[in-house]
Amino acid sequence: MTLFRYILCCGAGAAIASSAAVMISARLEGRSPLAPVNATSHWLWGDEAGDHDKADVRHTAVGAATNVGAAFFWGSLFGAFLSSRPPRKPAALLRDASVVGALASLVDYGLVPKRLTPGWELALSKRSVATAMAAMALGLAGGGWAAQRIEEDELIRRRRFTRLRH
Repeated sequence: MTLFRYILCCGAGAAIASSAAVMISARLEGRSPLAPVNATSHWLWGDEAGDHDKADVRHTAVGAATNVGAAFFWGSLFGAFLSSRPPRKPAALLRDASVVGALASLVDYGLVPKRLTPGWELALSKRSVATAMAAMALGLAGGGWAAQRIEEDELIRRRRFTRLRH
């Protein structure tokens, strides 16, 4: 159950943070907030996906699902790492999540074929893409912190229950 909790929290944190970052960045750059979400569907529909600014099933649903899937992939790696170790302080969580974020950036924008990148570069500046990758790392850290807090609260409840029974 602990591993599942860490994966769920880390994956959700990464998905929410990266999605918010690309959508906010798009607005700041004068684009629709859906443009980078739609662009993520480029693995299926080609680079023209980055030109779509409106919601549609073909681009928006595929792009959003792809981003969530990728976030949960990185969240599962980070969650598995955290769940097998003692709880960490926030600074250590942030450091470790930053390493995973850097690894994700290297893989997503350096090692995989262009067709398999997140696609954000089709709708956003390089600075905004970097910001989104950093946001993903912050989301991983936040998710890890939340999972640790839930686990600590559960431990406290178990201890109280055990004391009440004796």
